[in-house]
Amino acid sequence: MAKKQDFASKTAKMAKHGKSCPVCGEIYSYVLAVDTVASKKEGAHRFAERQVAVCKCNEKEVYG
Repeated sequence: MAKKQDFASKTAKMAKHGKSCPVCGEIYSYVLAVDTVASKKEGAHRFAERQVAVCKCNEKEVYG
């Protein structure tokens, strides 16, 4: 049988192995940022996806 995993054990694991911000010391949470880009060839809009690391320092820049 598999071991039950709760939220507290997941956050403890991230604190142990996750990357932290050198400025504020908070552990990064990763979000998927989607931007619309106009295609030069077709004139249609495309979606560009990228993973962004967010902490207290840069959440205003990421979320707007």
